[in-house]
Amino acid sequence: MTATFFHRFAAFIILLWLSLGLAACSGFIKGGDNRHNVPLSSGVVQGLRNMGSSPGDGMLVRIFKEEAILEVWKKTGSGTYRHFKTYEICAYSGDLGPKFKEGDRQSPEGFYTITPGLMNPRSSYYLAFNTGFPNKFDRAHGRTGSDLMVHGDCSSRGCYAMTDAGIAEIYALARETFKGGNPSFQLQIFPFRMTAANMAKHATSPHMDFWKDIKEGHDYFELTKTPPVWDVCEKQYIFNPANSGPLDAAGPCPASVQLPALTAKLKADEAELASKAEAAQKAAERKAAEEAALRERGATVNNFFSGIGSGIGGLFGGAANANGEATTGMPTSDTQRP
Repeated sequence: MTATFFHRFAAFIILLWLSLGLAACSGFIKGGDNRHNVPLSSGVVQGLRNMGSSPGDGMLVRIFKEEAILEVWKKTGSGTYRHFKTYEICAYSGDLGPKFKEGDRQSPEGFYTITPGLMNPRSSYYLAFNTGFPNKFDRAHGRTGSDLMVHGDCSSRGCYAMTDAGIAEIYALARETFKGGNPSFQLQIFPFRMTAANMAKHATSPHMDFWKDIKEGHDYFELTKTPPVWDVCEKQYIFNPANSGPLDAAGPCPASVQLPALTAKLKADEAELASKAEAAQKAAERKAAEEAALRERGATVNNFFSGIGSGIGGLFGGAANANGEATTGMPTSDTQRP
């Protein structure tokens, strides 16, 4: 009897332990869907290891609209970031340029800070994270909008839509970054790769001043492979301000930490942009002059043949006589001669 009781009690304890274990696991599952907790594949983990990184290390995301790509960069043991993977953007809405107001169906551009609170495991678009729009810069300019996401489902109304498989992996990378103790990661959104050639191609855009502003942050990362510290003052972005603490978005800008290589690059690109813009303007003027000359030559030729046609018409059409009767200007028949 004692043995039977002991066996039954042991079985009860095991069942209780199993039920508690299952209940604990179910705490991570909302509505029976665990897509936000799917672990990274062994291939992704090995790929991170091969580049000197790990799932828990820091992360940075860059988006380029014109190229329709999203890049994930991961922090390595050296302290710098390396490019890990590029994902194709399935859809985004609007044109090149920043978002201005709610409902304009424009996808945002600029620098954003993604925290765990911006992650959306219950998105109607598979999985998502909020871009954080409007940020400090956007608010300083009175820009409005809400729920601007990077999500799945390949459908956009102001968002950046990835494939479901793409956002699943990006979401998992972000989740593991937060689990590694990182409080946030930086999201950089650009209209295109900010080269001097691309800037010159869009030199007539009304957004050029804004693009020159965010280009400094783009170039800083390109040179150092570390995320710039950004803030807003005088209603513009400032990168790596010398003083610590938040700035007044409309107040005066402090000095910033100068990186000689960055200063030289910005000056060289500005000179190249000015040179290309001047060359483009001259080319446009030449084209306009050539088109005007073609139109003028065409008009001259048309007038010449029009004049010939009028002369021939006068020759054969004759003129009206005193009685208003048309004459041909040709000799009359014998029967009509006096």
